[in-house]
Amino acid sequence: MITDELRSKLIQEAAKVRLLAYAPYSNYKVGAALYTQKENIFTGVNVENAAYPTTICAERSAIFTAVSSGEQKFIAIAVVTEDGGSPCGSCRQVLAEFGGDIIVIVADTNGKVHIEDSVANLLPGYFGPANLLE
Repeated sequence: MITDELRSKLIQEAAKVRLLAYAPYSNYKVGAALYTQKENIFTGVNVENAAYPTTICAERSAIFTAVSSGEQKFIAIAVVTEDGGSPCGSCRQVLAEFGGDIIVIVADTNGKVHIEDSVANLLPGYFGPANLLE
């Protein structure tokens, strides 16, 4: 469970960084703010590319930045889009790699929360590290 204060801070950080997204094709800017067990916040934005498969989502951008900074234990991620759009399947799967208990908060640009749930509930039956360790 996260506090109201932390939820608000993550949404604000995601909304702020969203403005830096590179989305010339879809015009659908996304910002993410990932909160780690060490109480750090890593942000990410979507970066589109004319070769669509090479585009990266904001959620994965934040996760990869955190991992490259030495962090792998995540508590929550806030995602802000204009309309409160949900993370894609690829982002849900990447989040699941780090734990089904990570809280995903999805808000719109007005700060209205559309989704707040665990990765496990957003991606039931996910394939994760435990599947490979058995």
